[in-house]
Amino acid sequence: MRVFGVGTVVWLAGGVAGATPTEPGELTNKLQATSECIKCHSFKNPDEIAEEPFVTPVAWQGGMMANSARDPVFWAGVAVADGDGVVGGTETCIRCHVPRAFVGGRQDRVAFDELEEDDRTGVDCDLCHRLLDDGTPAGNAMYAIDDVLGMNGEIAKRGPWDYTEDLFPMHAWLADPYMGESRACGTCHDVTTEQVRVDESGTPLGMDLRFGEQRTYSEWFNSAYAVPGDNFKSCQDCHMPAVNDVAGCAEFVGQGDSHPTGGRRHDLGGANRRMVEILKGMYGDAGEGTIGDAFFDIAIASIDRTLAEAATLTVEGPASVDLAAGISGWSVRVTNESGHKLPSGYSEGRVMWLEVVGRYAGEVVYSSGRWIEGEGLEGDPQQRTYEAVAVEHASNTRFHLLRNNRWVVDSRIPPLGLTQDIETDPVGDRYVLLPDLTWPNFDEVSYAFPTAEVVDATPGEDDVMDLSVRLLYVVNTPEYVEFLADAGGDAGMLVAELFAGLGAVEPLVLAEWSQTVPLTGLMEAAPGSTGGSSEGGGSEGGTSASVPTSGGVPTGGTGVVMESAESGSLDAGLEEGGGSGCGCRSSGRGAGWWLVVMPLLGLGRRRRMSL
Repeated sequence: MRVFGVGTVVWLAGGVAGATPTEPGELTNKLQATSECIKCHSFKNPDEIAEEPFVTPVAWQGGMMANSARDPVFWAGVAVADGDGVVGGTETCIRCHVPRAFVGGRQDRVAFDELEEDDRTGVDCDLCHRLLDDGTPAGNAMYAIDDVLGMNGEIAKRGPWDYTEDLFPMHAWLADPYMGESRACGTCHDVTTEQVRVDESGTPLGMDLRFGEQRTYSEWFNSAYAVPGDNFKSCQDCHMPAVNDVAGCAEFVGQGDSHPTGGRRHDLGGANRRMVEILKGMYGDAGEGTIGDAFFDIAIASIDRTLAEAATLTVEGPASVDLAAGISGWSVRVTNESGHKLPSGYSEGRVMWLEVVGRYAGEVVYSSGRWIEGEGLEGDPQQRTYEAVAVEHASNTRFHLLRNNRWVVDSRIPPLGLTQDIETDPVGDRYVLLPDLTWPNFDEVSYAFPTAEVVDATPGEDDVMDLSVRLLYVVNTPEYVEFLADAGGDAGMLVAELFAGLGAVEPLVLAEWSQTVPLTGLMEAAPGSTGGSSEGGGSEGGTSASVPTSGGVPTGGTGVVMESAESGSLDAGLEEGGGSGCGCRSSGRGAGWWLVVMPLLGLGRRRRMSL
């Protein structure tokens, strides 16, 4: 096996193209088509990592980066933005999602069918591997693209690898560490609109402070993960995991060559699982056949991995439950293990929340955070959500990206060590600064539920209650899909069709906990009955059941609102034992009974999109 050398920088590019971001029509040498890259960069894993996920760079094509220009939700959002008439606003949308169209002078496109074929590959090979660090601040896809020919008449492909003099790639190359830096990702993953950000009274927070639609890169930059040391992690460390002993092209893999510093996976896992499933149906083997199903499956597996690593739960549950007394002090801590807010990114229609449930004999007795078919979250008094809600202050309306100018709330969980900055601070009173003046990367909440009248389903036997907590996430809520169908024209109606056609929405599971505890306080069954539980009409035998009550008033099983636990209280409780649970993670999808069914094009107009 030959090993590529390190230490010698072979410079085949003639220089740096300009000091400002690349604008439409400026490139002399157009971006190379991805179909050309795939010819040499598609290969199976070497034998020593044959069972691991594919490391071939073309695994990129099943993920959201490759499909940023095909994403139907994106085009519905563009239609809304175009309809809002913000001058030049959709140019930034195209610059981010369809860079080939932007640099090719087609920055005015507002619909998918207006694109050229090559535009549809989204954020692709040549864009990333020709990126320059020209000192432009991160955000809004202000990319500078190398356009200088090297000595062999080619544009060099930039990357972190160097090569020895006797083993060269088949194209011009340039060792450039910028490709491995988070700043390269920050090119697109901070987005600012032209609106001046205002407070609840409509007063500008600063005339130069524009509305930050998303601040994923800044969240990382202001966190402990951006500081060199034990906690440091780049964007690539999580979203492009390192692999050992791999080369970058089929020729070198076939020869048994590898690079001593290893490589990076290119599946770029995020969280938008349902959209990848939709895209698979549109462009996979059963659709247009543009992209093989195997690549979408790689992307889905990568999303599951990313979700499983995003958060942990620590729960202090009751050691037993007496229905005559109810439940108090059921404490939950959610810890953000990611390098940015959880959730992060484009906030419209995204919500993460805690589902807390107590079941007896398979039926729900107590709950908070229930997902209701066709509607979304129930909105019970104890519901704990993690979301960012923006509005246009003057009209108080939501979901108009280019008109938004005020954050009503940002309750998303900060990353570890997030320092104070108006661009990334939480909005609202959910979080309190820690003694080191950083925001906590966790949220704590304590649940309580009232007394409940439940008939004993198993007279003469010991009874138990199954307790569970899940951290759930939906990227496009029914409310948001309904809004797009209303306001997004044909593109919005297509989104509604696609979501309905895929079937029931299953919230993504980021983490879960469960525990079974002794149960007392059940009511005796009436003579001749077979017993039942408190919700849903009783047991399989058909006996009706009582509803949980507090002071004689039905509560719907949601219980009583409790204040958040003080910082550190869970740790103390867990040390004492007695009913404490375990923290665990899950990469699985939500259970099948959490469903949202949207009739094809017949979405119920249940809510207006205003606060």
